[in-house]
Amino acid sequence: MSGPPSFVRQLGRLPQALRTVRHLRLPQALAQIRHAIYGITPPCTAPGPAPRLAISAPDTPYLPPPAHVRSHGAGRFELLATPFETPRGSGWASDRHGPLFAYHLQQHEYLRCEDVSPAERIAVLEDWIRSHRAGIGWDPHPTGLRLLAWGKLLTTPDLLPEGAAGRAELLGSFADQAETLSRNLEVRLQANHLLSNLLCVVFAGMLVETSASAAWRSRALLLRRELARQIRPDGGHEERSPMYHAALLETVLDLLNLCRAAPERAPEGLDAVLAESALRMLEALEILAHRDGRIALFADSAFGIAAEPAALRDYAARLIKDVRSRARAFRGSACLRDTGFVRLEASDWLLIASVGEPSPPHQPGHAHCDALAFELSIAGQRLVTDTGVFEYVIGERRQRARSTASHATLQIDGEEQAEIWAAHRVGGRPEVRLIAWSEDGQAEATCRGWSRPALIHRRRFRVTDSEVELEDSVAGPARAIRACLPIAPGWEVELLSDSRADSRADSGAGPRAICRSRESAGFVVEIELPSAFAWKLESGAYYPSFGRELTRPVLIGVGASCSAARTRFRRVG
Repeated sequence: MSGPPSFVRQLGRLPQALRTVRHLRLPQALAQIRHAIYGITPPCTAPGPAPRLAISAPDTPYLPPPAHVRSHGAGRFELLATPFETPRGSGWASDRHGPLFAYHLQQHEYLRCEDVSPAERIAVLEDWIRSHRAGIGWDPHPTGLRLLAWGKLLTTPDLLPEGAAGRAELLGSFADQAETLSRNLEVRLQANHLLSNLLCVVFAGMLVETSASAAWRSRALLLRRELARQIRPDGGHEERSPMYHAALLETVLDLLNLCRAAPERAPEGLDAVLAESALRMLEALEILAHRDGRIALFADSAFGIAAEPAALRDYAARLIKDVRSRARAFRGSACLRDTGFVRLEASDWLLIASVGEPSPPHQPGHAHCDALAFELSIAGQRLVTDTGVFEYVIGERRQRARSTASHATLQIDGEEQAEIWAAHRVGGRPEVRLIAWSEDGQAEATCRGWSRPALIHRRRFRVTDSEVELEDSVAGPARAIRACLPIAPGWEVELLSDSRADSRADSGAGPRAICRSRESAGFVVEIELPSAFAWKLESGAYYPSFGRELTRPVLIGVGASCSAARTRFRRVG
């Protein structure tokens, strides 16, 4: 049988769609309708005379391109673990590696790699200007980030040929792109896209002088509003993705860099707003980093896309006087209550837990089913890790990365915590609450899944100098509970049956897993697993960066009930 007709399937999805769109803000919903009817405004020509460069150099050097951007010489590059040669002519319109790769291709960050010659850079830019007059490269998001890249090329010595050759054409296109972006702000998407759009438009207005520059700089009013909306009081970004948080922080610092280079061009009060936002964002980012200096991989997060916290801290310190006293490699326990994260640290142990809902309600496209999930490291080595993200293309890998089963939490009755669908959609949402936390290394939170609201998962975290303990309970008529502990690839795991499990059932003790570090000989961690579950050791996928898939051990426990089920981690070697 071929299954139900297409229109029947579409009707079946209507409740899901309604659960998704009912959270939209009114201006966002209206912008979605307009976009569905008219699309984006076609590329525009900036009014007035030819633009000129108003700032010849930044206040301090910019950060280098992100780690996933690599040059292999002779016009060969790599983005998102995908090798390519610089396109020519109609090749700019290709999206054969997917829309995310196409966006990064159009952003031109790879042209800032050190071993690319000035002549090669200007040749690629001229070809893009003449060949790609419309298409995916003119979508608002890559347009904004390309303005940043071009601005950095134009104001960094020796990256482009000396003299006027090619620069007039480059500046003319720069102005056209800024005007197009200013007319196509992504109100329909909101969140990081809209904030990035605004930062980039004001950046363009600061950098070049033309008759439209003042209008671009006037977008600072909207920018200040979005910073106040999107950067929560605790300094976290509303999308709860450490990766996007870090990427936005760099762009905030890039705009602050121009404000410091030409304060007379900066809209009134913008410098102070950017500096304060950057400080709060930096402090929050430090809380979301492990001792290896890298971010936790919650929500849509991967290594290599955004600058590392230490690089951002150094960049900020060159721009803001009191960074070194307010932001540092964080040590100790902390709570980002507004954003929904808890950090518990004692001695060698560091646990970072997700205790928030898919966010923001009107645009949770980068959210995962990771409520009450955690990452755990010991002595700077990650032990329990989130799954990360491989790609944004609809399919098995995308679904797996977002699913409840791929995170260090409980899955109840085979249901997802949130109604995830397509590549970036969320219908029904869980109710997640942080009940308590304390600086002495303890926290408690609950999750009520979207499809089974009568069931509540409660998890208590406790981190001391000697051990880490989790205590899980599920209230309500659950039929099947699945516990997951995804272990980092750097560990060998052995699951031991425990003949004493029955005699220790009252205490919740059960079998054990022995984790031996491949990186440090003799480094051994014992995991005491709750006897409420039948445990097995499986292999699972790990996506530490876009386009990269590793296999890692995963401990899976299955049971019919869960009351005070304790999991303990101790170092034994």
